[in-house]
Amino acid sequence: KKYGFSNTKYQPFVVESWSRDTVSLTLVPEKSDNYVDYEVVALAHSPVSSHITGKIVDCGDGLEEDFEKVKEEVKGKIALFNINLQLEANKGKKNLHRSEKTALAIQYGASGVIIANAVEGGVLLTGTASVTGELIPIPAVCVSVESGKSMRRWIRDEKNILAVIDMRNFSRPINARNVIATLPGTSKKYKNEKIVIGGHLDSWDLATGAMDNGIGSFTILDVARVFKSLNLKTKRTIEFTMFMGEEQGLLGSRYMVKKYMETNQLKNVKLMMNLDMVNNTMGFNAGGNDALKTKMDEIGEIIKQIDPEYKNTNRNSAGLHSDNQPFMLRGVSTCSPSGNFPVKAYNCYHANCDRFDLINKDQINNNVRFTAMMLYALANLDDLPAKNKTDEETKEFLTKQNLKKELIIGKDWRWEQ
Repeated sequence: KKYGFSNTKYQPFVVESWSRDTVSLTLVPEKSDNYVDYEVVALAHSPVSSHITGKIVDCGDGLEEDFEKVKEEVKGKIALFNINLQLEANKGKKNLHRSEKTALAIQYGASGVIIANAVEGGVLLTGTASVTGELIPIPAVCVSVESGKSMRRWIRDEKNILAVIDMRNFSRPINARNVIATLPGTSKKYKNEKIVIGGHLDSWDLATGAMDNGIGSFTILDVARVFKSLNLKTKRTIEFTMFMGEEQGLLGSRYMVKKYMETNQLKNVKLMMNLDMVNNTMGFNAGGNDALKTKMDEIGEIIKQIDPEYKNTNRNSAGLHSDNQPFMLRGVSTCSPSGNFPVKAYNCYHANCDRFDLINKDQINNNVRFTAMMLYALANLDDLPAKNKTDEETKEFLTKQNLKKELIIGKDWRWEQ
């Protein structure tokens, strides 16, 4: 509103919210007092209260193939697996999200989950372990990469090691809200068409959440400021949006799509531009839309003439687990700025080191200026190459993008399997 957006509003909704209380992980040999406590964090949507004791079964990288190898052993036991892919047998395969690996552990009958992080230095990672945003029936925790290696050595050398996971958490309904600022379109022909540029305002509590997703939220806010400061007009309407509840299951973006569908307005949303962990923008991801990729290449060449620092390195693939997903699953084209983080910053994803001092101001400015240029250009095209897909076209698109298996595990595949 201070920037001059008179049409700024909250979009309130009620959700079941999760927050951590206490958690501990102890390994102890049976019939022995020689125990070891491991530093650990609970993963979101673990039970409100849980106290379990059981043997640990090494489930490798947590892919379905890994669980198949130990399917008789893991029932009633605690599954230990990596957050990333480390086994030689899984080289070149597609990794799964931590929530999808947890869903497989539940499917194979595990009584609990221990996920080993991939970043050295005692870094602990959090995030949701639920594919639906609802409570899961078993506790899930994360340990450091060093702790994961230590556990594996111990259970390899001794067969009578028990793990004890004790946790308490909170889960209750809360009031949440998206924030939407609208820049109305000026063209009679296109003003009902919308581009949603959005990113999530929420972050995890282990640190300040600067990278995920303070930097994306700030970029949206500052792009909106740029449009008003320069008095930019666009043929299409732009909705600058900050979503809540992304980390707990894409709750805000799911709600926005739901409201659009209830009012039969989703057909007006022609493009969703998602800013989640975007840094030092030097190109864009066209989200699997070949025609949009071609147009972004063309626009990028113009941007390079204005500012030679821009690289115009564009990609074209669709992905899950961010606020683009609810739009994409309903046939809306999605895209996002594309850049990179310094390794030190990227290693602090969802971790207790995701702090503001990792962020480079010049790289944030690259986010703002190049995103603003691309957004302005797309919003003023006479022919925006972003046709809304039919339900059958959406199914074919998701299958072609190799997302079907993940969506089935995540219970977001609404077609016959």
